Amino acid sequence: MDSILVTGNGPLNGQIPIAGAKNACLTLMPATLLSEEPLTLTNAPRLSDIKTMTALLQSLGAEVSSLQDGQVIAMSSHNLTSQTADYDIVRKMRASNLVLGPLLARFGQAVVSLPGGCAIGARPMDLHVEGLEALGAEIELKDGYLHARAPGGLKGAVHEMRFASVGATENIVMAATLAKGTTVLKNAAREPEIVDLVECLRKMGAQISGEGSSTIEIQGVDRLHGATHQVVTDRIELGTYMLAPAICGGEVELLGGRMSLVESFAAKLDAAGVSVAETQNGLKVARKNGRVQAVDVVTEPFPGFPTDLQAQMMALMCTAEGTSVLEERIFENRFMHAPELVRMGANIEVHGGTATVTGVEALKGAPVMATDLRASVSLILAGLAAEGETTVSRVYHLDRGYEHVVRKLEGVGAKIERIKGE
Repeated sequence: MDSILVTGNGPLNGQIPIAGAKNACLTLMPATLLSEEPLTLTNAPRLSDIKTMTALLQSLGAEVSSLQDGQVIAMSSHNLTSQTADYDIVRKMRASNLVLGPLLARFGQAVVSLPGGCAIGARPMDLHVEGLEALGAEIELKDGYLHARAPGGLKGAVHEMRFASVGATENIVMAATLAKGTTVLKNAAREPEIVDLVECLRKMGAQISGEGSSTIEIQGVDRLHGATHQVVTDRIELGTYMLAPAICGGEVELLGGRMSLVESFAAKLDAAGVSVAETQNGLKVARKNGRVQAVDVVTEPFPGFPTDLQAQMMALMCTAEGTSVLEERIFENRFMHAPELVRMGANIEVHGGTATVTGVEALKGAPVMATDLRASVSLILAGLAAEGETTVSRVYHLDRGYEHVVRKLEGVGAKIERIKGE
């Protein structure tokens, strides 16, 4: 099993290109199921999760081709052979559940395994089911599979979600594009990935308004056509690499970055003593003066502080001056990186959904183990700032969400290498 060896090597300087958003691309790919005509995505990230979604779509009979070194994905669902998403593929990645809405909308039926692919607590499908049932679907759970039917087709409805779930919003919006009549989805999630999905669906002929707000209105149409769409910049990769010069010193420009994607996160960095400035090509990040200052963080749905940047922010707070409190309100079990940071000399106390971090002068390199995707990169960031060598094992998590992480960090002066396992 591969590992990554990181050696603290001082300030970082240069440019890092930011890829297309994993979470956006994984949502856009199932949209091909809504139409017989081709859907082409550009600026696609090259990640193992994208390969998993490709395999899932192909198992349904979709044609999926990876072009231009994986940065273009060409898809066609004109000849689907199945409406069943099997456990063997779905278990690998939670986003696989996003085939449910499109299959149900276009074919009036779908059988989708309950998903896996995540170790950060219970993330049930109830919000997805409630929304689709509001559109007239009949859904039954049998033997670990959701069996969904809409014999007379889906019908528009007014539905208010109990929680602003990103995945449920995406599934319901896709399904509603082909429903009869108008759907009004209240308490919808507002993430940029949802705005990106709506922009793509609109290019395919969908009639949708209100994306980016808490109320989305969808006027159903008879059919959708093909389109070409550029995947939005990955705001989580962007935020992650913004933390590299924050924790190590130096100045790094993130190519393709946009302030509108990370405003709440950038505000916390500013309060900690890290400058973030827009440039012609992206965002430039630099630590202002000496040691960063401790700041408190509460994770919230967009436009609040992203849960997917909490682990990385904790790594920064480990060497901050003062004590910070990080409260996780989105997912349970999302402090599994804390014990590994403690192995590196961090001072962290976790009580339920709250972690208290008292900054130390310096972290010490140590062997550590990644427990999930964001935890893995938080340990790499900590290793960049630590004295000596840090070996991060189980980095297969990393490949799900970050392309060419070693190459990108090496490009700005980090001392990092991937060690191939046996």
